[in-house]
Amino acid sequence: MTIVDRVYQVAHTVLEPITRRLSLAGRVAFLTTAAVAFVLTVINVSVYVLVRQEIVGSLDDSMLQRADELVAAGYTPGNITITDARLLAIAGIQLLEIRSGGGEFLLQSTDAFPYDNREREVALGLADHSARTQVVDGVRYRVVAVQAGDGKALMLAQSMESTTQALERLRVVLILSTLSGMLLAGVVGWAVARNGLRPVRRLTTAVEHVALTRELTPIEVLGKEDELTRLTRSFNAMLAALAEAQRRERQLIADAGHELRTPLTSLRTNIELLRQATGAPNGGFTDAQRAELLDDVTAQLAELTTLVGDLTELARDEPLHRDPEPLDLADVVRRAVERVQLRASTVTFDVLLEPAWVVGDSQLLERAVTNLLDNAAKWSPPAGTVRVRLKNGTITVSDEGPGISREDLPHVFDRFYRSTEARTLPGSGLGLAIVKRAADQHGGSVNVTSTPGEGATFAFRVPLAT
Repeated sequence: MTIVDRVYQVAHTVLEPITRRLSLAGRVAFLTTAAVAFVLTVINVSVYVLVRQEIVGSLDDSMLQRADELVAAGYTPGNITITDARLLAIAGIQLLEIRSGGGEFLLQSTDAFPYDNREREVALGLADHSARTQVVDGVRYRVVAVQAGDGKALMLAQSMESTTQALERLRVVLILSTLSGMLLAGVVGWAVARNGLRPVRRLTTAVEHVALTRELTPIEVLGKEDELTRLTRSFNAMLAALAEAQRRERQLIADAGHELRTPLTSLRTNIELLRQATGAPNGGFTDAQRAELLDDVTAQLAELTTLVGDLTELARDEPLHRDPEPLDLADVVRRAVERVQLRASTVTFDVLLEPAWVVGDSQLLERAVTNLLDNAAKWSPPAGTVRVRLKNGTITVSDEGPGISREDLPHVFDRFYRSTEARTLPGSGLGLAIVKRAADQHGGSVNVTSTPGEGATFAFRVPLAT
C-alpha cells in the first residue's frame, strides 16, 4: 500500500463518521474545507520550516563571520588577559583551550556557557566550525565555535530572543491565514455546493412531486451539457418511459375490458336462456336447440379462456422468466405444426425446415410459432395451403388469404388491433402481439409483407447460437 493510499484510508476512517450525518451540500462544504485546511497546513508548515532554517542559517553565518574576525584580530587563549576574557564573556565570547588533561575555559565565570564534544572537535581540529542551540535560564542562545589555534577554539553565543519573536509572529500569521483560509473555503464550498446541487434539488422536488401526485411531468433542462444535465435528461427519459408504461397499462386495461365485455355479455345471455328454459314447462327448448345453445356456451368459454390466457401472457411484459436453453428451432416448428393441424384439418401445411440451433425459451417460441400458424390457417381458404419455411434462423409463414390492406399493415402487431374483416372472425387481437413480444425477448424480429388478394407472409427471426 502506497503512502497516498494510507493517507486516503486514514482520512476516510476519520471523516466518514462525521460526513455521514451531514447533507450532501454539507458534506461537499466540509470536505472542501478539510482539503483546503490540509493543503494550507502543509504549505504553512513548509514555509515556517524553510523560513526558520533560513533565519537560523543567516544567524549562524553572521556569528561564524564575527568569530573568524575575532580570531583574526588576535583574540586567542594565549594572548588575552583575564580582564579581556571577562569582557568577552560579557559579550558572549568564550575561549576554550584543550590541554593534555582535558579542556577548560580560560575564564570560569557564572556567565560561562557549557561546552560539549562539538566544541572539543573544533578545538582539536576535527571540524572547521560548529553551531548549536543552548538554553540557559530559559533563554535560547545560538552558540558557534571556530578554531583559534592549535588545540584551541573560540566560542561565540548570541541570544535568539529577536529571532524567536520573529518566528513566533510568523507562526501566528500562518495560523491565522490557515484559519481564515478554512473559513473562506467553508463559505465558498457551501455556496458552490448549494448552487451546484440546485439541479439535484430540482430532481428531488420532481421525484417527490411524482411520488405525491403521480404526475409524470418532465423537468426543464437548464445549463450547459454536463453531468447534471445528463442526469436531468436521463431522469426525463425515465419519466417518459414510465408515462409510456402507464399509458400502455391503461390502454391494456381499457382494451381488455372492452374485449371481455362481449364474450361475457353473450355468455351471460346464453346462461339466462338456459336458466329460463330449465324453469319453463316442458323444457322450453327442443333437444337440438339446447345442444346448439350448449355448444355456443362452450365456444364462448373457450374464447374467454383463450383471451384470459393471452392477457395473462402479455400483462407480464417482462424478460424471459425461464432459463434459456439451447434448442433446435426446427423441433419447435414441428410441434407447432402438429398442434395447429389438429384444429385446422381443412388446410394443408407445406413444411420445409433446416436445423437452426438457438438459445431461448422453447415454450414461448412454440407459442409464437403456433400463433403465426393459427393466423395463417384462419385466413386461408378451405383446402388452402400454408407454406412454412425455416432457414438461417428465420421462420417464414405464408398463407393464401385475402392479404392485409396498406392501412392495416403497420398495426397488425398492436395489442387488440383487429381489422374490419377480422372482427367477424374468432380471436382477440392478441396473438400477433405475443409473437412480437417473443421476438423482442429473444433479441430477434418479426415483420410482415402482403399484397391484397395474394396472401401475407410473416418472417420471424431469432439469432442463431454461436
